[in-house]
Amino acid sequence: MIKGSIPLMVVTLLLSIFAFGQNKQLLFGFKDIPQSVMINPSTTLDNDWYVGFPLLSHIHANVGSSGMSAFDLFADDGTDFNTKLQHLVSRLEDNDFYTVTQQLDIFSGGFAFGSGVKKDRYLTFGMYLETDVIAYYPKDYAILAFEGNAPHLNRYFDLSDLNAQGEVVSVFHVGVTKPINKKLTFGARAKIYSSLFNVRSTNNSGSFITEEGQNNFLRHTFDLDLSVNTSGIKSLVDAETSEVSDYIRTLRNRMFFGGNLGLGIDLGLTYEASDRLTYEASLVDIGFIRHTKDIQNYSINDTYVYEGINPFFPEITDDQSAEEYWNIVANKFEELFEVDTTHTKYTTWRPLKINAAIRYKFGKKSTEDCDCFSKDGGYSSMIGGQLYVIGRPKLPQLGLTAFYYRRLFQGLNVKATYTIDTFSAKNIGFGLSTNIGALQMFVLADNLLEYQNLAKARSASFQLGVNFIFGRNKE
Repeated sequence: MIKGSIPLMVVTLLLSIFAFGQNKQLLFGFKDIPQSVMINPSTTLDNDWYVGFPLLSHIHANVGSSGMSAFDLFADDGTDFNTKLQHLVSRLEDNDFYTVTQQLDIFSGGFAFGSGVKKDRYLTFGMYLETDVIAYYPKDYAILAFEGNAPHLNRYFDLSDLNAQGEVVSVFHVGVTKPINKKLTFGARAKIYSSLFNVRSTNNSGSFITEEGQNNFLRHTFDLDLSVNTSGIKSLVDAETSEVSDYIRTLRNRMFFGGNLGLGIDLGLTYEASDRLTYEASLVDIGFIRHTKDIQNYSINDTYVYEGINPFFPEITDDQSAEEYWNIVANKFEELFEVDTTHTKYTTWRPLKINAAIRYKFGKKSTEDCDCFSKDGGYSSMIGGQLYVIGRPKLPQLGLTAFYYRRLFQGLNVKATYTIDTFSAKNIGFGLSTNIGALQMFVLADNLLEYQNLAKARSASFQLGVNFIFGRNKE
């Protein structure tokens, strides 16, 4: 085992612990919260107009892992740390992944409009900042880094395991919700993307093998077709300034149409089959970004053969640090491999999200408690199910949710969910929305069973926000 590779493996596995997802099952269909219209543009909001508190109208963060938890690596159970690490390196699969997703509303708002007294249409607008990173566990790379190639003669290491992409984008959007008839409502949202950063390395292939050569030599064969595309990074790395304010100014300009630009749309449908039964579906982020500025691409496409007495990834000596070890390996790579650098423009597609749901309302309130102007007909409770799918470089990620919604009394509404997804089969979530006059606040969190020991959790999520809501649509 190469001891010097342990720090690298710890970093890789720690990243696997902190994986963020984009499923917002608690927010979907929770129309007491204005931001629910961002997941389904056909969601009907029951107010005359609203405005989000700047930077606080919607904050979303999510943490999880598809293959492990922090407890697997750091549990105080008497097992040696290196033993746990070696076990995880072997147990995790190349389809295990870790992602990071964050969303922050910069500003948001909306208002009802229409001809005559009846305002049956709704327009929403705003801007948010989103981070989306996904990296699959590079299993063969991890084994090679942790164990070296000496114990693995004649084994092909699959270099396509390197599969990752990440970006930070600002999104300007405007959407309209419009009833087609008494049963069907349609919604659409147009988006302009402005990319601050982008890194993509998803189309890699190749192999590495070590075989016995002649005269006790080892023959190392690299068959490489690897590439990395980047935008928005080179100028920051090469910047001659060390002032934080200069970097902030650059990033601010990119947020407001100064980055690499793209276009997208969201679409949604809501069908009221009866006053109790509702079907919903939406497609979010049908769009692309064209990267034309600050491009730096790297690629290696060739076959290399290297012969030597020692393994290409040898054991580290006792007097050698991890940094010194990897510098030696890096120097060997530089001697063998020629990296092509280009500035070719490229296009990335936004991760498409699909939502579909069915709802059933019941528990009609008494006349005294009924909100006569509510579009839900005064029903106080709702149950249903939701399917969520997001497109990813290797395989789509899915989530299936059952939910229960309840209006406790006017101004206080709750929603509970049970979700089965890649991270967990026992994800229970709870959300609360409350109105105090015009002030509306909400808090949503899932995987609550794991809060007693977060180290064992593979996922945990929260959302919160503050809005000001005025008036109601009177039918």
